[in-house]
Amino acid sequence: MMTINMQTKKPKKRRDNISLLLRGLVMIAATITVAVLAFIILYIVIRGVPYLSLDMFSLKYNTTNLSLMPALINTILMTALSLLIAVPIGISSAIYLVEYAKRGNKFVGIIRITSETLSGIPSIVYGLFGMLFFVTALGWRLSILSGAATLSIMILPLIMRTTEEALKSVPDSYREGSFGLGAGRLRTVFKIVLPAAPGILSGVILSIGRIVGESAALIFTAGSVPELPKSLFDSSRTLAVHLYNLSSEGLHVNQAFATAVVLLIIVMLINWGSRKLANRLSRA
Repeated sequence: MMTINMQTKKPKKRRDNISLLLRGLVMIAATITVAVLAFIILYIVIRGVPYLSLDMFSLKYNTTNLSLMPALINTILMTALSLLIAVPIGISSAIYLVEYAKRGNKFVGIIRITSETLSGIPSIVYGLFGMLFFVTALGWRLSILSGAATLSIMILPLIMRTTEEALKSVPDSYREGSFGLGAGRLRTVFKIVLPAAPGILSGVILSIGRIVGESAALIFTAGSVPELPKSLFDSSRTLAVHLYNLSSEGLHVNQAFATAVVLLIIVMLINWGSRKLANRLSRA
């Protein structure tokens, strides 16, 4: 009996040691992550806040005030237009893959492999494609429409993947109960499945974050004119491109850090608002 007890205690002690080691490694990794994030935020805030001024929020850009307001408005327009194109296509594609396509369909497998491949392509490649196709072939020139079309292709795999996973997380009992009450598939999807899949919102929020922080693709498609566009075919500059131009010139580094502070605040507000909205949807 003593031998059996000793044999059972040794594996248990070994498991406890391994669990303690893994817990320590996780805590160390979390601490490093938080420390790096805090350092980046503090560094940007300390370098940028002293150079924020009212002139930087003027509606008219010039070489004296280096206003970021036109770029901020262009960022909002670019984000709204890109989401208007990508969100319906991405969510509709995910609904087809999960709710309508047969399991084991080869076409579905090709779509998933393609979307995963597209999600790993660098943004500069999207920019070159947008320049060759939208700017040159279609004749849209360097414009906000060319940039939005390019960004919509860039964020499409992300929206599709997150929507697909959100739909898969909805229990089949929801669908079976709806079918049992006589509802059709289309009504079941829009009245039962989609409201029960709040994870779709996370894909849209991540897409907004990628649009706001994108610069490489927009340089080749939207241009860098620091003015408000009068039409969708006018060139414009987003906040990330504005930040890139200021920092690359080397003459306005302080204003670049001030612009980075504004960009950081926008990203934090997006995350905060998305969390509030997700909590409200989950309670509903």
